[in-house]
Amino acid sequence: MKKIFKLSFLSLLFFIASCEKKSSLTIITDTNDDINYFIWKGMNAYYLWQNDVPALSDNRFANFDDLYTYFRGFGSPESVFNSVLYQQGTIDRFSWIVDDYEELENSFQGINLSNGIEFGLVQNYDGSQNIFGYVRYVLPNSPADIGGVARGMIFNSIDGNQLTITNYRDLLFSDNTSYTVGFADFNDGNPVTNSNSVILNKTELQEDPIAITKVFEEGDKKIGYLLYNQFASSFDNQLNDAFSVFKSSGVNELIVDLRYNGGGSVQTATYLGSMITGQFNNQVYSKESWNDKVKAAFDADQFLNNFTDNIDNTPINSLGLESVYFIVSGSSASASELVINSLNAYIDVKLVGTTTVGKQVGSITLYDSDNLRKDNANLNLDHKYAIQPLVLEIVNKNDENEINGFTPGENITGINLKEDYGNLGILGERSDPLLDRTIIYITTGSKSSSNEKANIKNNEVYNSKLATPSSNNMFSKLK
Repeated sequence: MKKIFKLSFLSLLFFIASCEKKSSLTIITDTNDDINYFIWKGMNAYYLWQNDVPALSDNRFANFDDLYTYFRGFGSPESVFNSVLYQQGTIDRFSWIVDDYEELENSFQGINLSNGIEFGLVQNYDGSQNIFGYVRYVLPNSPADIGGVARGMIFNSIDGNQLTITNYRDLLFSDNTSYTVGFADFNDGNPVTNSNSVILNKTELQEDPIAITKVFEEGDKKIGYLLYNQFASSFDNQLNDAFSVFKSSGVNELIVDLRYNGGGSVQTATYLGSMITGQFNNQVYSKESWNDKVKAAFDADQFLNNFTDNIDNTPINSLGLESVYFIVSGSSASASELVINSLNAYIDVKLVGTTTVGKQVGSITLYDSDNLRKDNANLNLDHKYAIQPLVLEIVNKNDENEINGFTPGENITGINLKEDYGNLGILGERSDPLLDRTIIYITTGSKSSSNEKANIKNNEVYNSKLATPSSNNMFSKLK
C-alpha cells in the first residue's frame, strides 16, 4: 500500500513544485475543472507515452490557473482526454474514458446492459453498404434466449430499418433499450429478409465466461474443450473448478476456445496459463514495461508475472501439458493473446482460426482521488468519471510479442480457417466446423481438409462486445 501511494503522491508533488507558488489560484473552479485536472494528473503519472505528449510534461503549466484555463478550451472531459492521447487511433488505439465507473467495473466482470445476443456484423458480400448480423451465441435465460434466438441466426434489420455501414451504431447501440430484430436467410452472404422477428428488451445481465466445459474421447486421446469468453477475475475459482473436471477426467489434450474473448485481467491470464501447465511454477510468465516514472518507483521484480500454483491459497488444478490448442479469431485480443504468447515460450502452442487483434498493451482504472484509487477517502463524489489509459506493454519471457496479432500457420503453428457465417454449427459440438477441425488436427496432425472454406469473402465490421465498457481491454493492477 505504501508503494502504491508513493508514486501518485510524488507525481502530485512534482507538479506542485513545478508551479510558481507565488502565483496563487485565482480561478473559481467547478466540477469540470476537477475532472480535467484528474485526467491530467492520472495521465501525467501513468500514461505509457507520457514523455511523448507535450501537454503531459511535468513543466507544461506554470501554475494551476494555467492548467485550468488551458483545459477549459475543450468542450468536454472526453475531448480533454482525447487531446492528451499519443497518436490516437494509430499508436494508441485502446485508451478510453468513461462517465460511469460503476458500469465499467461491472463490465470487467461480465455484467452489461444486454438483451442476451452476442453477435458479429458483416458487410454484404455484394459490396453494398448493407450489413448483416450473425448470432454468435445467446446468454442462457436472457430475453433473447426466451425469445427463441439461437446461434447461427442471421438478422439484417432493426425496427424495420435495413442495417448499413452508416446506421448500425444508432440502431443497435443507442440508449434505446428495446428494439425489434428482423431475421433473414443467409443467401450466400447477401441475406434476404424472412418473416421472422422478435422484440427484445435490454436488461442488466451477467455472463458466465466459462460457457462450455466438455471432454471428447478420441481413441487414446482425452480432449478437454473450454469455451472461455472473458478473463473475468470474479470467476477465477470457477475456472479452476473447470480444470478440476479436466484433471479428474484424465485429459491429455486441451482446446481453449478464445474466438469471442476480447481479454480482461492479466492476473487471470496468468492463472489460466498455470492451469494448462503446472511444471513451470514461479518461472516468468510475462513481463510488463511501464513508463519511466513508474519504473523508477519500483523494483524490477514488481513488473514480472510468474506462473503460480495457487489462487488466494487455493491450489490450482494444473494439467502439466506440453502442448495446447487455441481457437482464435479477429475478436481474440489482449489477455487472450497474452496467454498464447506467454505459453508459446514454454510449450507447443497451436492455433486454429484467423488472425487475432494484436493488442499487447494493457491499462489500469484511475479515479478522481488523491492517489487515483477508488478506495481513497478523498474520492470525488461529484462525478463518476474514470479513465482507462494504456500504461504498459507486455511481452513473454523472451521479450516477444506480436503487435499485428497471431496468424495461424504464419507466425505461429496452426490452421487459418474462418467461421462460415452460413454454417456456424453448435458450440461445443462436432457440428461446429472450427471445433471439429481442431479435433481432427489433434488426432491426425493434418492441417488440411476438403471441407475447409479458405475464401469466406468478408471480414467483420464490428461485434457486440466492442460496444461494452470493457471492450477489448487487458488490465493490470495499479502500481
